[in-house]
Amino acid sequence: MSKPLFIVFEGIDGCGKSTQLRMLCDKLTTIGRSVVATAEPTDSKTGRMLREALSGKDARSATEMAALFTLDRIHHNVGAGGIAETLAAGKDMISDRYYYSSLAYQGSLTDYEWVRRMNCDCPDIRKPDLCIFLDMEPKAALARVGKRGEVTEIYEKEETLTLFRKTFHRVFASLDDNVAVVDADGTPDEVAARVFAAVSPLL
Repeated sequence: MSKPLFIVFEGIDGCGKSTQLRMLCDKLTTIGRSVVATAEPTDSKTGRMLREALSGKDARSATEMAALFTLDRIHHNVGAGGIAETLAAGKDMISDRYYYSSLAYQGSLTDYEWVRRMNCDCPDIRKPDLCIFLDMEPKAALARVGKRGEVTEIYEKEETLTLFRKTFHRVFASLDDNVAVVDADGTPDEVAARVFAAVSPLL
């Protein structure tokens, strides 16, 4: 087996990250790899504070959110059962969201360079082997969110998601990271085939 991989899924709300992450984990497992799924915010105390804020129950400024996400991300990397420990054990780790979300979401609402430096210059926040960005028009993504029948989060508005999608593309153009932009329109199987095509060169 090749070296353990750290792969992250990104995209605006409703693009299908959770589904595609699960399908990629299943695919990698079937070809004999050991895989651990994870997500941000984490289940840490800071992660729970972030979930409260995202639900609208505990209002936070964009600057507070950016700082909390960075703190949670450091824990995600170096805490028990985190990214560093999982990779050291020879297992792939696949994450639903990472620092690209902070740059796109909070970076759109507060000082972008400050958010970038906090994340990209932090010695305890590692660069992924691959970022898979599931690209989708905000209107279509919100239609998917509506079908889930769940309570919407504070960012799930068309105008806001349009801004975030634009910022995501600006983020990718500005960073020297391995990013695959994948068309998220289509059936889950069609999108999963595109995702695996992006991952295959690393295997």
